[in-house]
Amino acid sequence: MLNLEDFKPVTLADRAFFERHYALYPQTHSSNTFTNIVCWNRFAQYRYAYVNGNLLLAFTTAGVTRFHPPIGPRDPALMRELIRLALDVSDDTPLMFIDPDTARWIQELDPGLVLVPDRDQFEYMYRAADLAELPGKKYLKIRSHLNRFRKNCLYAVETITPGNLEEVMEFLKKWCEWKGCKKNLVLAHEIEAAIYAIEHFTELPLQGLLVRVDSQVGAFSLYERLNADTALIHFEKGLPDCKGIYKEINAETASVLAGEVEYINRESDLGVGGLREAKLRYHPHHMVEVYSLKR
Repeated sequence: MLNLEDFKPVTLADRAFFERHYALYPQTHSSNTFTNIVCWNRFAQYRYAYVNGNLLLAFTTAGVTRFHPPIGPRDPALMRELIRLALDVSDDTPLMFIDPDTARWIQELDPGLVLVPDRDQFEYMYRAADLAELPGKKYLKIRSHLNRFRKNCLYAVETITPGNLEEVMEFLKKWCEWKGCKKNLVLAHEIEAAIYAIEHFTELPLQGLLVRVDSQVGAFSLYERLNADTALIHFEKGLPDCKGIYKEINAETASVLAGEVEYINRESDLGVGGLREAKLRYHPHHMVEVYSLKR
């Protein structure tokens, strides 16, 4: 019988295991990526189990443990065991980040279960070429802001390397002070995750770009290959020293990635109104939908 003792903490040393498993079962949602798990580990306390060829993920926030659906070959008995465990130990949302195909399969196993779309966790997928080229009338305002930045600001673009990571870290501290992270728990956890990513940049499958304004780091992005046709943007931050810098780091990152992938996943909006509006303004090609099991 599956129980919590079967799960062990995720550590940086588990990267090879996760990469082997995801090579067999490519992911589309950022919540399952090894990078996200280890970077957000202090906040979410991730644990995992490997049962019958399936990866099982559990995470605990604010004292509440929830689970991801199994990642691996369909195993009805294991799925029922995981749901039983989740219902035993969790709150009213015991299972999250369920992709549409798995949601349909779960409801075939037990039509009485209540699965609901979790719009706040839907992830935004864009054509890489669209973000790089900003074509047509629908991107007119964004192009205007970008051109104004390029005209008014003395800027340069660099690849993130071990040689400039310390500057990126200093930039993050400035960004955190500007945003008042100490007074905002969500931002504090996000910066903690970003700092972990920078500290372990060479140990994770990360790449990145930075934009300098007047020789100082003004923005950066960290990203990785998610699957065969998609890249995932993990972090993207900019200071307000020169208006339009977010448009610049977005376009520069997309220009690099457009030659490698068809799509860019820019993660979810977490239900934050301003963030949702900003992501919709870039006209996503489609959304990565997920469902949650409700008690």
